[in-house]
Amino acid sequence: MTGAVVIVVLGLLILGCIFYGVSIYNGLVTVKNNIDKSWSNVEVLLKQRHDELPKLVKVCERYMKHERETLERVIRARNFSESASTPEERGKADGMVAEALKSLFAVAERYPELKADEQFSHLQERISRLENEIADRRELYNESVNIYNIRIERIPDVFIARAMGFEKRPLWHAPASDLKDVEITFSS
Repeated sequence: MTGAVVIVVLGLLILGCIFYGVSIYNGLVTVKNNIDKSWSNVEVLLKQRHDELPKLVKVCERYMKHERETLERVIRARNFSESASTPEERGKADGMVAEALKSLFAVAERYPELKADEQFSHLQERISRLENEIADRRELYNESVNIYNIRIERIPDVFIARAMGFEKRPLWHAPASDLKDVEITFSS
């Protein structure tokens, strides 16, 4: 009788360990897929911004005859973002587009007719709104990556993660140009 009890207890312990391992694995799969979903959400907004850029350049071309380099930089950045495939490349391309847009909007300040153009104002507002949404979605992406990276390094999850080939994911980082100090001058 005691032998049967020992076998049942051992069987229940083994079954409990299996269920616990499956639970850990399923949790890791969930957080891994949340990263992919978060990045897809960023890409949707990047695509929307990407689609707005030719319209913006076209409006600007009518007014900014002498600013060809600025407009070409926006186009080059847009084209580079089309060829980016990994989140790291997309992050770099996104930084290039953001930098080109900053330059474009700064140059646009010198053209009162352009600033007064209703289509330009609409596109500028739309792109600015998209930039804010992209920043929010990047934050959510980084939070998802952080949760995942913590889970795959934490005991007991680390054992399942290593056995199943879960690898650390990189966080999205701002381009170096965004980290530079901004020079502020006051005219007297």
